[in-house]
Amino acid sequence: QDRAGADDERRPCSSISFVNTQAVVTLDQVEDLDTAKQIAKMALAEIDRLNTKVLELTQQLAAAKGEDGSDQLLLELALVQEQLKNFQNKVFGESTERRPKEKPPKKPKKKRGHGPRPQPALAQEDVVLELPETERACPKCGDTLKEVPGMTEDSELISVLRRKYLLLKAMRQKYRCKCNGALVTAPAPTKHLAGGRYALEFALQVVTDKYSDHLPLDRQRRIMAREGLNVETQTLWDQIYALARHYKPTYEAVREYIIGADVIGADETWWRLMAKRSSKKWWVWAITTHNACWYSIKDTRSTAAARKALAGFEGTVICDGYKPYETVAKENSGIRLAHCWAHVRRYFVESEDNYPKACGEALTMIGALFEVERSIPKVRDLDGEEKLEALAIRQKERDAKSRPMLEKLRQWAQKQTGLPKGGLRKAIEYMLSRWVGLTTFLDDPLVEIDNNGTERGLRGLVLGRKNHYGSKSEKGTETAAIFYTLIENAKMCGVNPEAYLRRLAELAIKSPGAVLLPHDFAQ
Repeated sequence: QDRAGADDERRPCSSISFVNTQAVVTLDQVEDLDTAKQIAKMALAEIDRLNTKVLELTQQLAAAKGEDGSDQLLLELALVQEQLKNFQNKVFGESTERRPKEKPPKKPKKKRGHGPRPQPALAQEDVVLELPETERACPKCGDTLKEVPGMTEDSELISVLRRKYLLLKAMRQKYRCKCNGALVTAPAPTKHLAGGRYALEFALQVVTDKYSDHLPLDRQRRIMAREGLNVETQTLWDQIYALARHYKPTYEAVREYIIGADVIGADETWWRLMAKRSSKKWWVWAITTHNACWYSIKDTRSTAAARKALAGFEGTVICDGYKPYETVAKENSGIRLAHCWAHVRRYFVESEDNYPKACGEALTMIGALFEVERSIPKVRDLDGEEKLEALAIRQKERDAKSRPMLEKLRQWAQKQTGLPKGGLRKAIEYMLSRWVGLTTFLDDPLVEIDNNGTERGLRGLVLGRKNHYGSKSEKGTETAAIFYTLIENAKMCGVNPEAYLRRLAELAIKSPGAVLLPHDFAQ
């Protein structure tokens, strides 16, 4: 399972291959569960064979040197056991960062009923239900029953009107003066594609279903077919692409809005380009603030791509330990890095099964840092004097509580020992090698302790990737970046994405190049 924004310094599982005398099998080619199980069994058997061989060679090497190889043998055996356990967790375990906790048994709660949930956003319609004429006879005397004015027995029903596609014939009325000096035609409907047959409302619905609700175009096509509309997937894509061109100026304006901030988050996750019968891994680069996000999809995860993502920004970048960020910061004196404590915690969580005592101590100290952050005021939507007061409180609390905790954690880490290639040693080295960036938040109250906001900003895009797997062309990657940026920004600002996209489209069609940020949109 993909974890959006995770520090991807490990080799991807798709690069693993299993070789026998007949064929070479890569995990990218596996499509069914039975084959995956067979490959897993082969892998475990091969690991056991290699473990035995490593032990034999270790003993032989010690004997050739005239040394007692028992200590080295135990060291190698412990490392192999740790690696095997990690492999089994990756293949068969659930991907989670939550630590198991023993909870006291809960007392059973009494079941309580609840009333109807208020629905202020729904349109209300009164429907009067009447007795059929044939049932209006009095059961006692046989006379006709009469209505009792103002007396009804009321209840509520939430119903649904099925989506309906219409073929509208737009007849533009013509007008003329009796002097025949002028002939005027009523204006045509607003169209996102000149000469197109499909209405703007139709294109907006396709965009919202794909990029907000993650419905692939072929699935939309099948739904439309059930409702009587016969349309090709290519036609749906044409509507999306035509609409995206009107949104590009606003897409670029969102980036300008973000790089104007003092502190931003940066992260990246993979994206699939499925073009010409090939499947290449591209990368989504994300930069965010507390109320905005911007995505670009590139064919590389190199320093050059990081340089483009951060171009024009000066301030603090909250990120993981990926090397290109450090390179860009060295090149640009105006950029300072603040590293993410959630990534440090993740390394200790992954190693806790093999080193429960040491990792438990580290996680307890890191958890205390997060407790301090939960207790101090947020500055996201504050301004003026109120913001200055909150910043002062944050600085004071961090100096008094977080700074001593971090010094204690650093001293603890320097005293620890572990296997050279073991998970505990890797977690400690990751933390200490980035200590300057991890302590940046102590000196700047605007900086958050983690980069979880950026990872949350990538969730919608990752959900879309899991449903429609990626893009089929380079134009598709650009279009996806535009729509995910605008839709996720609308969600972050608490506005209806479809309503926002409609207003922006009407504005951009009427005045090409017009810009409307979700932050300035009023429903």
